[in-house]
Amino acid sequence: MNYSPLLRRWSKMMVRDRWLYFMLLPGLLYFLIFKYVPMWGVLIAFQNYQPFLGISGSEWVGFDHFIRFFSEPTFMMLMKNTLILALWNIVLFFPVPIIVALLLNELRLQSAKRLIQTLIYIPHFMSWVIVVGIIYIFFNTESGIVNVLLQDAGIGKINFLASEKWFRPMVLGEVMWKETGWSTIIYLAALAGVDVQLYEAAKIDGANRWQQLWHVTIPAILNTVVILLILRLGNFLDTGFEQIFLMLNALNRGVAEVIDTYVYTAGITQGQFSYSTAVGLFKSVIGLMLIVGANRLAKKFNHEGIY
Repeated sequence: MNYSPLLRRWSKMMVRDRWLYFMLLPGLLYFLIFKYVPMWGVLIAFQNYQPFLGISGSEWVGFDHFIRFFSEPTFMMLMKNTLILALWNIVLFFPVPIIVALLLNELRLQSAKRLIQTLIYIPHFMSWVIVVGIIYIFFNTESGIVNVLLQDAGIGKINFLASEKWFRPMVLGEVMWKETGWSTIIYLAALAGVDVQLYEAAKIDGANRWQQLWHVTIPAILNTVVILLILRLGNFLDTGFEQIFLMLNALNRGVAEVIDTYVYTAGITQGQFSYSTAVGLFKSVIGLMLIVGANRLAKKFNHEGIY
C-alpha cells in the first residue's frame, strides 16, 4: 500500500489548520501528563510496593491484594454503603437537574430565568468544606437553627450529624443543593438546540404545553440524557470522598464508611500503597464494565452511545 498520498494529504491538513492543532495541544498534554502517564502506577496493585525500591525493584505478588480486600470482614459493609449511596445518586439525584432544566426552559420571563439560574449555580463554586460547615451551623444540636425550631415546636432535638438514620438523606440533600444548578447547564444547552418548528407543528396539531413537553422536548434531549447517564455510570462507585470524609464520625461510621474513605485510610494514613491501589483499581474496573454494558444497552434501544 502506498502511504505517500495519505501522508501528503495529512501534512497539508496539518499546515492548513496548524493553529487549531496548536490550540488542541494543551488539552492533549494535560491528558497525557495527568491521565495516561500515571496509569503506569497501577502496576503496584500487583506488587508489594516499597517506595525506596521503586516499581522495578518491588516484589510481585499477583492478585494477593485483591484477594485480601474481598476477604476483609468490612468488605460487605463497604460495598453495601457505597452501592446504596451510588444508587441514591443515580435514582434520586440524576433526574433532578433534568426536571429543573425543563422547568427553567418553560419560563418565558428571561430576567427571572437568569436570576434563578444564577442562584442555583452559586453552590457549585463552594468547596465541600464550606458546604459541610454550613450544614453544621444549621443542624448541630447545640445552636443549630433546625434543632432550635424543632425544640420550640415540642419535637425535641435530633442529632442529625451523628445519626446513621439521617446520614444518607443529608449527603443526598447536600449533593442536590450543591450540584443541581451546575448540572442543568448541558441540558439547557440541549434544549436550546430543539427546533422551534417542532413546537409550532405540535401547536397546529392541538398539543398543549404538557403534550409539547412530553412529545417534543423530552425526546429531543433523550440522547443527551442517555450519554450523560452512561458517563455517570463510569463513576458509579465514586461517592465523593471529600464530602463523605467530612461527614464521617465514630457514631455514623456503620453507614458512612465507603470505599473512597477506606482507600484513604489504608493508603495515606497507613501507608499501604499497593493494597489501596488494588482497591482503587477494582473500582475502576467496575466503572469500565458499567460503561461498556450501558453503552451496548443504549445501542440496542437505538440511542446514541459514547462510542
